[in-house]
Parts: sequence; structure tokens; C-alpha cells
Amino acid sequence: MKHNIKITILLIFLFIIAQLIGLFVVNKFLDNLPYGIEKPQIEEKTSYIVTFVTIIILTFFIYILLKLKLFFLWKIWFFLAVIFSLSISFSSFIPEIIAFILAVILAIIKVFKPNVIIHNLTEVFIYGALAAVFVNVFSVFSISLLLILISIYDYIAVYKTKHMIEMAKSQSKANIFAGFFIPYKKQIAVLGGGDIGFPLLFTSVIFKSYGLYSLLIILTAAISLSMLLLLSKKKKFYPAMPVLTLGCFVGYLMLQLLQP
Repeated sequence: MKHNIKITILLIFLFIIAQLIGLFVVNKFLDNLPYGIEKPQIEEKTSYIVTFVTIIILTFFIYILLKLKLFFLWKIWFFLAVIFSLSISFSSFIPEIIAFILAVILAIIKVFKPNVIIHNLTEVFIYGALAAVFVNVFSVFSISLLLILISIYDYIAVYKTKHMIEMAKSQSKANIFAGFFIPYKKQIAVLGGGDIGFPLLFTSVIFKSYGLYSLLIILTAAISLSMLLLLSKKKKFYPAMPVLTLGCFVGYLMLQLLQP
């Protein structure tokens, strides 16, 4: 087991909570986003290509910033992204102006005065906003292809080029990590932002057609994550997306079989 049982359960719990809150945010903004934000105008048929290429470019940009130790620029970029995401997510619960003020305050603490509780608390809310922005540009087919591409990329980035490992370590040094971050007993348990966001986006797309039945996918994705954490070894890095993608697909297949 990569981490002790308490930390493993905590990671799984945070993953599930992020998925549930995210789905709530998506449901709230299926038709219109807050603050007058326009949803991306991307064709469903090619959305997976555009999104995947954009992710590669952004990853390369972040890698260069971290490689050159331009941590301040990384913090500014991350700070703005956090405000954007939290503002959207919070506004599904409270009025927009209050949501924005709260987002700014928490972003300042998260980026410039970081602590474990605020970091992970805000991470739980971030990914629902991103899913809400992009959910309507994907069909089941296109989001499935995106997950497959991301899984292949994750495998290569961890086992071949290993730049994903280098990025995770650099983010830890910069004290700014995109994803869940739990230090304990001179060790750190992490779950990357993509490992939270992409399963949520897949579930959100399924949610458009199946409603609350899509919660089954959260369950199967959580089970797949649990198996990865339980079977992985200490001090080794593993690409989570291939396993999470399999969990998502199993959930969707079960959903198809259970439908009357």
C-alpha cells in the first residue's frame, strides 16, 4: 500500500466529495454560467482534439515555468485560475458578489499563505467549475476519446518521459500543487488535479442524459482509485488516469446494462 489506511481513506473521501460537489455545480449551470461567462464554442465532434492539444500546451507552459524556477509566475497564474474556478463554484451556493469575495480571500490564503486545510478544501470546489464550463462541448463519444488520450499521455508522462513526476516535485517545492496534497510523517500523499477533474467531466457529460443515475460512475471511479492506492507501492509514482478511465467506462457500461 502506497500510504497508510487513514491517508488512503482520506484521499478517496476527498475524491468522492469533489465529484459530488462538482456534479451539483454542473447541474446548477447546465444552461447558463454565472457572471455572464460564455461557454466555449467548440464542436462536439472535435472537442476532444482541441481540449487535448490545449492541455498539452498548458502542461508544457507550466513545465517550463517550474523548470526555470519561475515560481512567482506560476503562483500568479494559479492564483487567477483559483479565483475564476472558486467564484463559479461558490456562486452555485451563494450570491455571485459574495462568492467572488470569498474566492479572492481563499485564493490569497491558498497561494500566498498556504496551509493543508485551506488547500484541500478549495480543491474540492475547483473542478466543478471547470466541468460546468466545458460539459456542453462534449458528447459521450468525444469525452470518452479525451479520457483515452489523457490516459495514454499520463502513462507516457509518468513512465517514459517522467516529466509529470518532475512537475509534481517542483509544485511541491513551490508550495503550490494542483490537486489534493496531504503531508504526513515526512511523506506526502497527492492526487493530481487531472485525476479529479477528468472523471468529473466524464460523469458530468453522462449526467446530461442519465441524471442522478450517473452517480454510479462516481462509485466505480472511486473503487478504481481505491484499488490503485491499495495495490501501489511506497515511494513509487503511478499514472492514475488509465485506472480512473477504466473505472469510468465500467460505470458507464453498468449504467447501460441497468437501464430498462
